[in-house]
Amino acid sequence: MARNRFRSDTGLTFRMGGVSFALGALYVAFAAVLLSVYGDQPGGAVVVVLIVGGMAWSQWYFSDTLALKSMGAREVSPEQAPELHAMIDRLCALADMPKPRVAVAETHIPNAFATGRSPNHSAVCVTTGILQRLNADELEGVLAHELAHVGNRDVTVMTVASTLGMLAGLITRWGLHLGGGNRNRNGALAFIVIFMVSMVVYALSFVLTRALSRYRELSADRSGAYLTGRPSQLASALSKITGEMAQIPTEDLRETGAVSAFFFAGGVSQLFSTHPPLEKRLAQLSQISAELGEH
Repeated sequence: MARNRFRSDTGLTFRMGGVSFALGALYVAFAAVLLSVYGDQPGGAVVVVLIVGGMAWSQWYFSDTLALKSMGAREVSPEQAPELHAMIDRLCALADMPKPRVAVAETHIPNAFATGRSPNHSAVCVTTGILQRLNADELEGVLAHELAHVGNRDVTVMTVASTLGMLAGLITRWGLHLGGGNRNRNGALAFIVIFMVSMVVYALSFVLTRALSRYRELSADRSGAYLTGRPSQLASALSKITGEMAQIPTEDLRETGAVSAFFFAGGVSQLFSTHPPLEKRLAQLSQISAELGEH
């Protein structure tokens, strides 16, 4: 776990280690299958290595920039958003962590997310929708939650996990192209093998990502609540945002699909949701509130 003032979470540490190991094994297995199928083609091995290694590295290294661009977010300076920066400055000082880049996304969907490969290379983004709906105390609770994701480094693991699913889809399309250009039996067999392996890799990465995502949200709720000492404000923000999300048309939510796994709050009726049930999150915050003697 990162060295900061967020409460350590052994459960999250073990889960991130397990998911990282499993994803690493999937990467190796996927690359091995690709090499066995295309390695004997001219330049095949080089292409496989470049795709597998290049995609993984670029998604990790440019994760914060890619996530912000996918949301159409713009980085804001302290002069452009003084209150938002002041709040993050105060929370970073409390947590004893580097300040991330600060961005705002122009969308009516009320949410926030954190991304980045490390605490020194990270970003926190809020939507205009959440800025319009939450008061200062509630927004502080949400920002503490997002900074906990950065401090716990779970955003890095989630970025790599989501990359593998994207990689599987890319390889499937590449295999379709090669298979379409080669009508003989070997070409068709190669496509079938790549397609089936890609589907298995995608399914496994999907399950691993969802399982880790639900736990990391609970962990960030705990860490953020202990940092501010006001879990009731985070609970209020959760209730307000989840209620608002239920009113948003599905087609609008699809526009944020690229970063939905990183959002502060998810939809209320999503299959294999990236977020735990609202009731479970509120119950945990209520328990912390009683522990801290919050009034």
